[in-house]
Amino acid sequence: MMTDNGPQPSVFDLESATTQNDTYRTVAWSGTYLQVTLMSIDVGASIGLEAHPETDQFLRLDAGQGRVVMGPAKDELTYAQDVADGWAILIPAGTWHDVINTGDVPMRLYAIYAPVHHAPGKVQPTAADAQRDEESGADEPPAWSVQPSKATADEHA
Repeated sequence: MMTDNGPQPSVFDLESATTQNDTYRTVAWSGTYLQVTLMSIDVGASIGLEAHPETDQFLRLDAGQGRVVMGPAKDELTYAQDVADGWAILIPAGTWHDVINTGDVPMRLYAIYAPVHHAPGKVQPTAADAQRDEESGADEPPAWSVQPSKATADEHA
């Protein structure tokens, strides 16, 4: 059983939780300095082209296949790589990136953000729900997390 209990110790079967997750994004655990989220990307869909100016990310695919693109600008995606179950994607802060599901089953992955990026325990069934939460301010990091001194908003294409 997985419950985001804030910056308290937590143990759960990450691979099972990831492969069983059917939401666009579910926040699995929120620490003081980093956060774990689970994602399910539908066939032909993507996480959405974005850049996190002050957030490094680690993504790992546990099911499905896709294509990752990255680069210094949204119109300059100079890096592309096909990925599948077991692959890791490392995204430096400020890098524009997208992961597109190129397979025929939902792509299941988890993301580790540093610093914390989303509201603890937040469940967003669809990408539209995630966008709506971000625009309304309903998906803010908790006050007890350590954030960069200068808040720079994420960018989306």
